Amino acid sequence: MLEQYNEIMYDHRPHYADFPEMSASDRAAQFSPFAALVGYDDAVDETARLTDSRIDLTDDEQAALNTNLNRLLGLLEDYLPTVTVTYFIPDERKSGGRYVNKTGEVRIYDSCENALVFTDGERIAVSDIYSLTLPES
Repeated sequence: MLEQYNEIMYDHRPHYADFPEMSASDRAAQFSPFAALVGYDDAVDETARLTDSRIDLTDDEQAALNTNLNRLLGLLEDYLPTVTVTYFIPDERKSGGRYVNKTGEVRIYDSCENALVFTDGERIAVSDIYSLTLPES
């Protein structure tokens, strides 16, 4: 069987003046696997990605949060307190989201947007705050 191809086995491939020579990577790309369902893997990954649901605060937790927020507003008159906030960030693509901790100095309370504004410019809506820890004074 091998004898049938002896005359062409070591020949070089033809070169044509009309067509530029392809690089080896471009030639290899012709034989790469075909993805019949474009985006299917991304959709599966997105479905498998887990999100947290928003936790509803109990009355006692809400009262403690309100107490800490009022203490923070009192401290803002004197200096920029460093606080630790746990807050909820809604997911942009599906229901739910994630909880994030942030530690930083609060610059102001924006009453129009009902948000805390930190010295780094980040704004956190009070409605998204799960817990707030103030420094012991």
